[in-house]
Amino acid sequence: MRPLAQCQALLAAVLASAAAVVSTSAPAQDRAGERAAMIETIKSHARSAPSAVEGQGIDPAVLETMAKVPRHLFVPEELRGAAYRDRPLPIGYGQTISQPFIVALMTDLINVGPGDVVLEVGTGSGYQAAVLSPRAGKVYSIEIIPELGKRAAARLAELRYGNVEVKVGDGYYGWPEHAPFDGIVVTAAASHIPPPLVEQLAKGGRMVVPVGAPFATQFLMLVEKRQDGSITTRQLLPVGFVPLRGGR
Repeated sequence: MRPLAQCQALLAAVLASAAAVVSTSAPAQDRAGERAAMIETIKSHARSAPSAVEGQGIDPAVLETMAKVPRHLFVPEELRGAAYRDRPLPIGYGQTISQPFIVALMTDLINVGPGDVVLEVGTGSGYQAAVLSPRAGKVYSIEIIPELGKRAAARLAELRYGNVEVKVGDGYYGWPEHAPFDGIVVTAAASHIPPPLVEQLAKGGRMVVPVGAPFATQFLMLVEKRQDGSITTRQLLPVGFVPLRGGR
């Protein structure tokens, strides 16, 4: 028979393990109904934007991922009641978390899969990286604002998005140590398509980037690098993003 102290220690370990499982899985189950309503809104917007959405609509696998990611944990606590509305929300430091439809569209457009390497420029709250995480083999995300970058890295680690790596830095110049990237998502508006990101895009890869002047008309652009290294660009739809900060 085990000594009482040893049994108590074993019981405490079991309970701690169970609590860890509950704390990890609970966010995914919480507000499932709100996420389902968000998905229906995304589908509706996709039907009204056929020039931007490829094929028959947003890939169901992307929507399935977004139906599981707890968006309310990526916004300030006082805004969690609005987390699943289809609109951007402020996250501090003059930055926003993107509208869910735009997150779905950008994720769909880069068309990555298991084993692919993705670069995100503009980590923000970490939500876009969380959506990309199950879609790719590895996600590298860069945030220029130290407080946001550190907070997002901690949140992603806590929610066990283990294939996401965040660093604080100037995303305009990409992350050359881990290039080439099969997909690149830029979540802030640049005045032009950043050449370093084009250089770091893999052959056959895709980049989505909003381009335009701050607080003026911007357009979401799809950049593709063909197997011969040539570049094609396509203007998709008007958008409104915060400006891309950093050296240009």
